[in-house]
Amino acid sequence: MKGPTMQRRTFGAVLAGLALALQGCGGSDDDDAPKIIIDSDYNTMSDDGQLGVMAAQLQAEGKLQVLGITVVSGNKWLDQGVAEALKSMERLGMGQRIPVYAGENYALSHDWATIEREIAAGAENDGYYGAWSVQKTAPTAAELTAPSDGFATTTTLQAQHAVDFLIDSIKANPREVVILAIGPLTNIAKAMRKAPEIVPLIKQIIYMGGAVHVPGNTTKTAEFNWWFDPEAAQYVVRQPVPQVVVPLDVTDTVLLTTPVYNRIAHGPRETAVTKQFKEVMGPGFNGIGFEGDPNYTLNVWDTLTIAYLMDPAYATEVSEEYVDVVNVPGAANNGQSIGYATQPAGATLQKMKVVKKFDNARFFEFYVDLLTRPVPIP
Repeated sequence: MKGPTMQRRTFGAVLAGLALALQGCGGSDDDDAPKIIIDSDYNTMSDDGQLGVMAAQLQAEGKLQVLGITVVSGNKWLDQGVAEALKSMERLGMGQRIPVYAGENYALSHDWATIEREIAAGAENDGYYGAWSVQKTAPTAAELTAPSDGFATTTTLQAQHAVDFLIDSIKANPREVVILAIGPLTNIAKAMRKAPEIVPLIKQIIYMGGAVHVPGNTTKTAEFNWWFDPEAAQYVVRQPVPQVVVPLDVTDTVLLTTPVYNRIAHGPRETAVTKQFKEVMGPGFNGIGFEGDPNYTLNVWDTLTIAYLMDPAYATEVSEEYVDVVNVPGAANNGQSIGYATQPAGATLQKMKVVKKFDNARFFEFYVDLLTRPVPIP
C-alpha cells in the first residue's frame, strides 16, 4: 500500500490568510472557547492519539477551538506521525475541520552521534528512544507504516509548514492561543526564533515534558520529550510566557489500570476509536496482564494536559518553580529538567506551575467519557 503524498508547497499570502480565517471553525461556534494548537509527535492511539480524540470531541461540544495539529518528530519520525495524525482526524470524521501541519524532522542539535556520546558518558538507562529506536534516519514514503485501518484517503496535509502556521495563528489571535506542547519542542523553538514578536502574544503553553524531581524515562535524568531536543526545550522554557509543566513527577502517579482499560476497550459501544484503543493498548491488558502480571498498569501522559486546560482543578498539587533544561550535547545529563524554588544567581528563568498530583478518579471519568463517545463525530 502506498503512503500518503506529503509534498510541501509554498502558497501566497492570500491563501495563507484565507486558511487562517477558516481554521478553528469546525464544530464550535463559541467565541469564548479556548483556542488551542496541539504540537505533537503524533501516534495512532497511544497518548498523543488519545488526546487528539479528546480534543476533537470537546471541539464538537463547543468547548474548544482546535486551530490545528502541528506534527514534529519524536515518538515517530515526522512523516510517520503526519500519516497517523491525518488518519486520526479522518477516523473521527474531523478531517476537514481540524487541519494537520508538518513541522520539523530533526532536533536542532541532538543527532544520533551525540546521543551515542551521551550513552558512553553514562546516560543509558534502558529507556525510551522513540523514533531513534525504529531507525536512525527518517523513513521514505515507501517505508511508512499504515495504521491498521489504512492511510487517510480524504484528509490531506496542509501546504503551510507547521512553524509558519504557529507564527501566523498566534499573530492572528493575540493572547488567545494556548499551545498543548506534547512532543519535542523543535517546532515551537523555531517559530519563536523566526518571529520573536510572537512570544508575548502566546496566552499559555501547557507541556507534557520534563522530570523535575524524579528520574527520567529515557536516560537516568531526562524525560523523553525534552531529551529529544534539549536545545529547543531550554530555549522555549526560558521565554517569558505563562507556562504549566505536566512532568513525569505527576504522570508517574496517574496509572491506567485494567478496569479503566476495560471500560473503553470492552464498553457498551464499539467505535473506530475503541477498536484502535484496544489494538494499541491491549497487549498489556490481555486478561492475564503483561508478562503474566495481573496488576499491569500503564502511565498516562499527554492527556493530562487537556484535562488541565479544561479545568486546572484537576491538578490537586501544584508548585511554582523556576524550571530549566540542561543543554550540554554529549553530557550524560543532557536534556535533564531542573526546578528551582528561587531564581538561581545569574540566571533568567521563568517561574511556572509544575503539576505534582492529579485528581485521578475524576480525570478517568473525563478520559473514559471522551474516548467512548460516538464516532464519526457529528
